[in-house]
This record gives sequence, C-alpha cells and structure tokens, in this order.
Amino acid sequence: QVQLVESGGGLVQAGGSLRLSCAASGRTISTYGMNWFRQPPGKEREFVAGIGWKGGSTYVADPVKGRFTISRDNAKNTVYLQMNSLKPEDTAVYYCNAEVDGNARVWGQGTQVTVSS
Repeated sequence: QVQLVESGGGLVQAGGSLRLSCAASGRTISTYGMNWFRQPPGKEREFVAGIGWKGGSTYVADPVKGRFTISRDNAKNTVYLQMNSLKPEDTAVYYCNAEVDGNARVWGQGTQVTVSS
C-alpha cells in the first residue's frame, strides 16, 4: 500500500510562491494518476490539479490556471505543485492523492498553506 506525505506548506504573503511536495513510500507511484486537492476553511475539498502517470497530461482547475503547475518525478516517487502569484483565497489545507485502482484513492495527511493579504 502506498503512503503519501505532503510538505512545503507555510505562511506566505499575497503574490508569493510556494512549492508543495507529495512524497510517496511503500510502492512506486509511477503507474498512478496523481492529484492535488485543497480544502479552504469552512468549505468542501476541491480539485486543484492532476497529472497522468506518464506526466504528459496535466489538468488544472480554473481558479488556479496560469498560476499553479503540477509536475512529477517518478524517479523520486514525488509529485509537486508549484504555486505562484498566491492569493488569500488560496488559503487551504492541500492534499495529494493517488489513483491506485478504479475509484480507489489514497490520500496524504495534508499541508497547510496560508496566504496573507
């Protein structure tokens, strides 16, 4: 069973950047589609970005399009989310997940991102 650990969150001023990492252990994620979600305070979890197992296909939600980039390094068993031009509305707990089988998903524990105005 794969385990996922997110890191890289923190407090940043509006307009700043952060790079989140999602490190996998237990088995390779090279054959899994991978995604980032976020959950803002008091709101439901929402999709942010996804990447195919080969890395050639990426999908980014409209609110972050042009500012966030998802990438993966299968050799390091890690997926990244580069976040630029951050806004206060990007404040959330950010989670990664792995599409392990059909509709089955494995989630990490999340990392907090806080953007101050």
